Amino acid sequence: MSTTTQTVNRRGTTGRANEDSISSPKRLARFAGVLYLLVGIFGGFAQGFLYPKVYAAGDAANTVRNLVANSELVRIGVVSDLFQAVVWVLLAMTLYRLLKHVNKGAASAMVVLATMGAGITMLNALFEFEGLRVATGAVNLAAFGAAGSNALALLLVDAQHYGLLIASIFMGLWLVPLGYLAYKSGWFPKALGVVLILGGACYVMDMLAAFLVPDFGKAIHGYITIPSAIAEVSTLVYLLMIGVKTSKTVERIPAAA
Repeated sequence: MSTTTQTVNRRGTTGRANEDSISSPKRLARFAGVLYLLVGIFGGFAQGFLYPKVYAAGDAANTVRNLVANSELVRIGVVSDLFQAVVWVLLAMTLYRLLKHVNKGAASAMVVLATMGAGITMLNALFEFEGLRVATGAVNLAAFGAAGSNALALLLVDAQHYGLLIASIFMGLWLVPLGYLAYKSGWFPKALGVVLILGGACYVMDMLAAFLVPDFGKAIHGYITIPSAIAEVSTLVYLLMIGVKTSKTVERIPAAA
């Protein structure tokens, strides 16, 4: 056999080995787990930690004081929200590659829903940033007076508040096809798939209650979001710690039907 032929064969073998490594379900699942962790960390900071420190519902003066007092944190929070939205889309694309062999239509729907939610999340970050600019005087609103500019800052942060509720529709809906794919794949515990679908439904019910019956929505918010939190944390931990249940340590992702 010629030297050239041997070189080509070695390259072909190496290429197939690299492809097998990249296509390993466990590797891909763990990479998805890392992305999910990033979404949790940066989204948790922006929406779980910073947002409650800033928003004072119905109180313009207090909201403006909070924006000014936490101006640097708000800027970091805006960037964190934008970053986690981008990573959310990358996460959905990674899970699409991992699970498209189960049902390509459901996997595609998962990516579309996540992308729509990420887009709304980015728009919400813009409202928060504009609220900060109004509160700190970066926008000339002298004609409005102090009370008028404070009211505008509150309106912008209010828009972010309700925008987050709208984004939660897609935070929930994307979990439904993910749960279905996890359930049907055989690579995850079936209970995890069921909990993901339940968690997605709870996100949507929380949003509906907040818009339709606000007082009742506030009363049940702390409880109805528990299944959603359990579903997402369980998925994150499973992806990071186990990846997927496969018969071999390394095997290629099955070809899509």
